[in-house]
Parts: sequence; C-alpha cells; structure tokens
Amino acid sequence: MTTGTRRRMGVEERREQLIAVALDLFSHRSPEDVSIDEVAEAAGISRPLVYHYFPGKQQLYEAALRRAAEELTARFVEPHEGPLGARLLRVMERFFDFVADHGPGFSALMRGGPAIGSTRTGAMIDGVRQAAYEQILAHLGIPAPAPRLELVVRSWVSLAETTALLWLDGRRVPRAELERQLVHDFAALAAVSAAYDDQMAEVVRRVLADEPADGMFADLVGRLGRFA
Repeated sequence: MTTGTRRRMGVEERREQLIAVALDLFSHRSPEDVSIDEVAEAAGISRPLVYHYFPGKQQLYEAALRRAAEELTARFVEPHEGPLGARLLRVMERFFDFVADHGPGFSALMRGGPAIGSTRTGAMIDGVRQAAYEQILAHLGIPAPAPRLELVVRSWVSLAETTALLWLDGRRVPRAELERQLVHDFAALAAVSAAYDDQMAEVVRRVLADEPADGMFADLVGRLGRFA
C-alpha cells in the first residue's frame, strides 16, 4: 500500500487557504453559523492550527470578509468604452454573479456579519460603497461632482445593495430583470434630479447623446411609453 505525504504549506499559503475555505463556507451559511471546527475540518487541519494562523475566530471572519470586499469592489471595475447604459448593465451582471455565488457571505459583509459593531468591518463596507461610487463618477468623467450628482450616485449604489439583499430572500424576481431594472433606476434618478438642476440636466444630455437607439436607456423610454 502506498501512503502519500501531505505537503507542508508556508504561513501565507496556509492563511490564504483558510480564508478561501471560510469564504466557501460563508457562501452557504452565515458566518456566525460557521464554527472554527468546520473551517479546520474543511481545510484538513486541526482546530489549534487554525488558531496558530488567526488569533481568534473574529480575526478569521474579518480576513474572509476583507477578501470578499476586495472581490466585490473589483466587480465594479469596467472599461470606459461604449454607452453608459451597457457599461452599467455589465457591472450589474458581475455584481449579481457575486451576490448569487456568495449569498450569505454577501449579506454578512453588507450587514456587518459576526463582526457587527466592529470599526474595521464598518470600514470594509464603506470601502466597497465608496469604490462603487468612484467608479460610477469615473464613467461619467466627473471627478468632483456637484451635490445633486453625488446624491444620485450614492442613492443608486445604496439601491443596488438593498435590491440584492432583498433578492436573496427567496429570489422571487428574475435576476436578469433586476439587473436591467437597476440600470433603468440610475437613469430615472438622474432624470428626476435633472428636472431640478441645470448641471444635472447637462450630465443627462451628455449621457443620452452617447446612447444608441436600441440602448438601455432607450429601452426604458419604450417601457414607459406603454403608459402614455
């Protein structure tokens, strides 16, 4: 009988493995429902060895949530090419890919998870929201937005987050419809703000000028036309 030998991992490699294992477990259950014993078993190591790499359960949870935050932030990165509506749709598709794959982990990240009340966890959440906000401004080509534009973009980022959390509770609305609806929500928020502010009106005119006749925003106009 041939017996294999288990390869010894370096410190950083083992830490990365434990973070990946924790994230995988969080994809199926909320972090507070996952024990260190389960993490150890999934990683093929002993419970004391987990504590050798992470001083406590809280530290492992925070490391895993930090990794989730980094991955989620990356979903908002999109080349600045083509109509804005199409870009936002691609962003929403990647965003919901993450949400679908990491449901409980996503909920834990955005709601604080087992680290609720932790300033570090709060900073992670705020970092994801800020990165999404800055990415949208970059697509608009406006690094220093006026107050109304800041309100529109931050409101939309918050709406996307809330929509995803609600969608996870039963997934009762088709995902593809929500992805398109969120893009339309951005256009609607911007259009309503433009009705009150000349600077926002100019932003909306510039965005619409680059939209094709069969683009995402034209699709919204067509849907709304049913009620005329």
